[in-house]
Formats: sequence, structure tokens, C-alpha cells
Amino acid sequence: MTDNPTGGPREPGSQWYDGEAGPLVRPYAMTGGRTQPGPTGVRFDLIALVTLDPAAPALDDTALGPEHRTLIDLCRPETQSVAELAADADLPVGVVRVLLGDLLELDCVTVSRPVPPAQLPDERVLREVIEGLRAL
Repeated sequence: MTDNPTGGPREPGSQWYDGEAGPLVRPYAMTGGRTQPGPTGVRFDLIALVTLDPAAPALDDTALGPEHRTLIDLCRPETQSVAELAADADLPVGVVRVLLGDLLELDCVTVSRPVPPAQLPDERVLREVIEGLRAL
């Protein structure tokens, strides 16, 4: 064993950013080696909105990892986008997507997906509506 920047022993092969950051945890360690969310392969857009489900079943603390609990705590006060969750949790988006897949399967969160561009109203129609409103 060698010394870490804070002076204590560290395990061989562990990496440290600096004395304050502590050991490096690889993203695959947080997701159990998974790269896709859930067995259904659900895909979370960056702008998909995640809300804590008020009817979510009570889970004991051993059922969820610390990263799962962080995401739940971030969703508790208000709805968040996947991008906001990743930024606020200081986790890579890919990791957040996998963790959200777990929470979705446990019925802890609900996800509102964005409207596909093909289903949005035509810009021409919107301009005509604006012009009609201005004419009133």
C-alpha cells in the first residue's frame, strides 16, 4: 500500500484526483456494469421531465444505492429534466439514465417524454394564429 494525498494508506490501483476529491469511482461501478436502462431498454431524452411519484411504494434504504437516493432527493421538491438531474447530481448523463431506469421500474418516478417534432403544429399555422390575434 502507498500513501494517498491526505497521508493515509490506500489500496493498490486506486486513483485519486487530489487530497480533497478522494478516490475515483468509475461510472460502471455505480450502474453495476450496465449501460442501458432497464430490461425494456427505455431511452431518456435529455429534456424528458422526471417527477417523483407520490404513490411510490416505500423502499428500504438497502434497496437503493446512494446515487438513486440522490436522484430521488433532487426530484422531491420539483420536476427536473434528465439533463438537470445529471448536472445537479454531478454524474454522467449515461449513468443518470441507467439509474432513472431502475427508479422507473420500481415505480418511484414518472417520466414525461417530450413531444416529437412531427407532432408539433406547423409554424405557418402558428404565424396565422398570431396574425389573427393581432388583428383583433
